[in-house]
Amino acid sequence: MEHPFSHTNSEGIPGMVNVEHKIPTYRTAKAYGRVIFPLAVFDELQKKDFVAAKGSIVQCAIIAGTMAAKQTDKLIPFCHSLPLERCRIQIGIHPEQSSMEVLAEVATTAKTGVEMEALTAVSVSCLCIYDMVKALGHDLRISDIRLEEKTGGKNNFKRNEI
Repeated sequence: MEHPFSHTNSEGIPGMVNVEHKIPTYRTAKAYGRVIFPLAVFDELQKKDFVAAKGSIVQCAIIAGTMAAKQTDKLIPFCHSLPLERCRIQIGIHPEQSSMEVLAEVATTAKTGVEMEALTAVSVSCLCIYDMVKALGHDLRISDIRLEEKTGGKNNFKRNEI
């Protein structure tokens, strides 16, 4: 019987997936997340052009997410070190939802995918936004962090909108 988890052996011992037999291919991943603010906090941020005491919220979140994507193997125990060819982070501001949305797109040519790098980029971008805004109140919510799409490797994936 095939063991269902790729990061454990048949005895349940964890370890990195062996990719030495694989051929490098071009791989991409997109991930999404959002930070939801109380209306009063969002209004205050809008008045200040989304610049907090620590600086531009958008610029700082993009930098933090990019740095995180490049360090994913240091944060997630069984991730392989990957040379990233692209890491693009977009931050959208949505007044109608009192939120900021984060989209990360990551690409590499490697033996394994970049899903974790994209998810890490989004997660840390959202955490950076939280950190920069928490002085205005802690009733902030990070939500909906998810993989949107991946290409390359055995299977492609694209989330279907509900």
